[in-house]
Amino acid sequence: MDREFQIIGTVSSSLKRLEECPKQGDEGAPEAWVEIDEAFVAGLESLVEGQNVTLLTWMHLADRDVLSVYPRGDGTRAKRGVFNTRSPARPNPVGMHEVRILEIKRNLLRVFPLEVVDGTPVIDIKSEFAQRKGEQDIRTAWGGGIPSREADILRDICLRAWKRRLLSGFNGNVSMRIGENCLITCTGSAKGNLKPGDLALMSISTGEVLAGGKPSSEAGMHLEIYRHQPEAQAVVHTHPPKLLALGVRVPVQDMLRLPIFESDLIRAKFTSIPDNAPGTQELANDAGLAAKHHEGIYLERHGLACWGPDPAWALALSEEIEHLAGIHLDVLVKE
Repeated sequence: MDREFQIIGTVSSSLKRLEECPKQGDEGAPEAWVEIDEAFVAGLESLVEGQNVTLLTWMHLADRDVLSVYPRGDGTRAKRGVFNTRSPARPNPVGMHEVRILEIKRNLLRVFPLEVVDGTPVIDIKSEFAQRKGEQDIRTAWGGGIPSREADILRDICLRAWKRRLLSGFNGNVSMRIGENCLITCTGSAKGNLKPGDLALMSISTGEVLAGGKPSSEAGMHLEIYRHQPEAQAVVHTHPPKLLALGVRVPVQDMLRLPIFESDLIRAKFTSIPDNAPGTQELANDAGLAAKHHEGIYLERHGLACWGPDPAWALALSEEIEHLAGIHLDVLVKE
């Protein structure tokens, strides 16, 4: 039996040290380039931009003598055998990464998200199961035309936002760019329990609904952010209670202004737009323009919209802003 495998390419990433790598791709992993060796370029034939694939890597820096680990490196949890984890430390450190192809330049693939260190060898690329069956990922549990991987990501992000009380009931909306389109939550959907029928696929350029249900009434805002900010891969619109309460107590220009380092860091990413009525084109236009220079946008008397390279990053910024708003409120109470 032939026990050898061939390295087909190498990852070029902004992650230069293992300590910088997220545990999972949807936890803030960046884009990366994959350079395929010339001998294997023919294997890329028929791959297209916007396609989801599974990238297999050889985690060359992993410890291959480990058979049990603490899940996610948390020493307070019981150890598990490595075959019941996704730890890179294992006898054969093969990494599996669900990524989207953003760009193809002959033997170069720009993919997102990818949580491996710069220089990691690539050993294989596989298409999604539905695509291998020739279904082009349209027959899923989420409904015709709704891509399952992205739908699962939005469901998880909405649940996390709901648990953190950034969303409640039916309010707020979340979206994710998929090539020239975006996947967005539908109007009237309960964000803590997204289910089939609660998502819509829209064309970013035209606003046409391509699949799914009726998009959120704030879909126009998401589209304008994507149109004005090409780096935005996801938009999370929440109704953070502490931030909204702070907006009632202090002038907009003084929000989050505190004598702590965190305040300076967050305020550099933060701006506000006037209190246009929710769902209006005026609000959408203002948000799109604001997104050109700021990742966090306070919608006066309404909520917060954050964009980022992925939904987890946009949600994390929302949490940072809400946390700082809570500190600001505490200071006001004590004064």
